[in-house]
Amino acid sequence: MQNGFRSRLGFSSAFFYLMAVLIALQTVRLQTRWLYTPEDPAESPGMVLAQPERGLIYDRYGHLMAGNKTVYEVGLNLNLIAEANNAETIARVLSQILDADYNDIYTKASTVPGSEGGVYYKVVEHFATEEQVNQIWNNIEEYQKRVNSDKKLDDSASLTGIDWKPKTIRVYPENSLASNILGYETPWGDAHFGVEQHYDTLLSGTPVYVNVQDSSHIFEADYEVPSGASLVLTIDRDIQAAMEKIIDDAVKDNGAQLGVLIVMDPKTGELLAMATTPRANPNKYTEFKEDSFNPAIDLSYEPGSVFKIFTMASALDAEAVTPNTSFLDTGSYTIGKQTFSNWDNGAWGPQTMTTCMEHSLNVCLAWVADELGTDRFYNYLNAFRIGRSTNIDLAGEIVWPLWTPKDAQWQLELLGANSFGQSVMVTPIQMVMAASALANEGKMVAPHIVKSYEYNGMQQDTGTTVVNSPISSKSAKTITNMLSISMEGETYEAAVIDGYKIAGKTGTAQIPEDGRYLDDLTNTSFIGWGPADDPQFLVYIWLEKPTSNIWASLVVSPIFKRTINELVVLMNIPPDDVRKNLYANTIK
Repeated sequence: MQNGFRSRLGFSSAFFYLMAVLIALQTVRLQTRWLYTPEDPAESPGMVLAQPERGLIYDRYGHLMAGNKTVYEVGLNLNLIAEANNAETIARVLSQILDADYNDIYTKASTVPGSEGGVYYKVVEHFATEEQVNQIWNNIEEYQKRVNSDKKLDDSASLTGIDWKPKTIRVYPENSLASNILGYETPWGDAHFGVEQHYDTLLSGTPVYVNVQDSSHIFEADYEVPSGASLVLTIDRDIQAAMEKIIDDAVKDNGAQLGVLIVMDPKTGELLAMATTPRANPNKYTEFKEDSFNPAIDLSYEPGSVFKIFTMASALDAEAVTPNTSFLDTGSYTIGKQTFSNWDNGAWGPQTMTTCMEHSLNVCLAWVADELGTDRFYNYLNAFRIGRSTNIDLAGEIVWPLWTPKDAQWQLELLGANSFGQSVMVTPIQMVMAASALANEGKMVAPHIVKSYEYNGMQQDTGTTVVNSPISSKSAKTITNMLSISMEGETYEAAVIDGYKIAGKTGTAQIPEDGRYLDDLTNTSFIGWGPADDPQFLVYIWLEKPTSNIWASLVVSPIFKRTINELVVLMNIPPDDVRKNLYANTIK
């Protein structure tokens, strides 16, 4: 859909430019004069490349997330300065107004025109403010009046040769809010990460060359270049801010290395929030680290027991088990040459599939995968697109391939390990997309961050994309019910939300290092959706290497509870009994 829209947008842009013959630049007064340097700057006409204003970025309710600010490039016309012999005067005035180094400006102003490989123009400030430019113009007028009124003064006392041109730079009014989503654009026009990079072509628009019949190096134009497309994101600024506060506190309180908290509408794929810690302020783009900008999409890890929801959902869908299928947990189960044990190395005795999920028993899930069979197990994982890109509309998504029996690296023992989320690598966004099938009646939707494009007075909505239907609606409702029952058990006491039935699962995953799993460091996760009978949100939480405790049930469950308590207020979701009564009254 994005490619199709881009094609139509490109055609429309070309049509408008050809038919309109509008060559562009915003009308300006003296403080917004445009200086240009043609290939032969001394005598011949030149071409000015007019850059469109970059499109704006808003949240779903119209709050500005990325905008533009006009600044000015202040430069020196070396031909005019050489004729006036006023380098000293220019250096003295500009150094004061721009708070710049006198010697540096004097050196530039004294450059012989055409020297240094044919240089006729020098930049002294790339980002002057409007106030500074007004000061410069006032000084130019004042100094010129002195020269005109005092016969003892010549052009060396003037400020002839100072020029400036307006340009826009990117600004982010919310500072670090959603910076992992937005990415940033440098003042030099380079887009990095997130929405800014992924949609750079749309946001940038199409530059236009303007033929200027003027030898003075300064011209004024009264045409406008159509701006680039503006974007309306799916995120809710208030929800994003609340989730960032929650994950920031969680990382700090638990001594974790990083945190991710994603909120998605499982029916549409719209991301309401994607909070990560740490973040940086895109207005100070040099603070960003290049290794990982958005761990929700560009870091993979072994998820552990949250992955069990896919194993159980697959087995239910294949009718290999039912929620009440019995299993005797002896504390171990062997597949191939490897014997698997539970997280506590204990034997839990008689269980059902529902209690296996509640107590997160590795042994039980390894047995379930064995009952499902190798071919069917991996066919389901492929249907859930494990190990494949979500194609989210953000720059930087990574994918770690899933090893299957078709791969030389695969071994039978991986069947057991993969069943409970070990020896399989995912990103949080992959888990969210796969889990949407469980929360959305079997239909897996593509996560996306842009709700609509706005260009040239027209709006294009992105819509919902159903990627696949890995399980049936019946199976999705069954696993949702099982997980909501599990949430009512003692294991999930810290995550229970009064008045709301929620489906959820924790995940504690050991971290591999140098060919072995560490005992004292884990990845802790939680996935959940609700209300269980009509899911309106899907939440994924990941804390990397918390030092407060190694178990997700103790670390992430309280974070999940706080998250849901915030969401039901921000999304105006009444408690289950109130909501059902309201629904019953509306259909009478």
